[in-house]
Amino acid sequence: MSPEESLRALDAHYQAMPPVAAMRLRIAGYDGECLRLHAPLAQHVNDKGCAFGGSLVSLMTLSSWGLVSLRIREAGLQADVFVADSSVRYLAPLYADLESESRLAPDLRWSDFTATLRERGRARTTLSARVPLPDGGTATEGLARYVAIARR
Repeated sequence: MSPEESLRALDAHYQAMPPVAAMRLRIAGYDGECLRLHAPLAQHVNDKGCAFGGSLVSLMTLSSWGLVSLRIREAGLQADVFVADSSVRYLAPLYADLESESRLAPDLRWSDFTATLRERGRARTTLSARVPLPDGGTATEGLARYVAIARR
């Protein structure tokens, strides 16, 4: 499957989940190492006029989950991906559209993750995600562990 086909399949998967479809997210970019998702502020505004914290963490979770799913597909494997745990820090309010960037945590390698999944039928890895501010700072950042279980 080509990268474009993989992204279309991922987008279709997102849109098939009613809570995710309501977020009006779209894939903003993918370079093989980083997956970016975008969502309009108007769908995620809180009582203070900035982005709702739950929306920020949801978008980061979805971009990290999507990146793990893409990398599994690129390795020619099939697996279900679950978030195991996460930590998040809200650093500054965001008064603009939401964009999340996810990538593999430092010092980890995709090749180790996929080799373990191939050998054991399950693997885990950690991803870092952030929601940038328009000026380049960070509104929200987090780390999360994801578990993949091979489909039989």
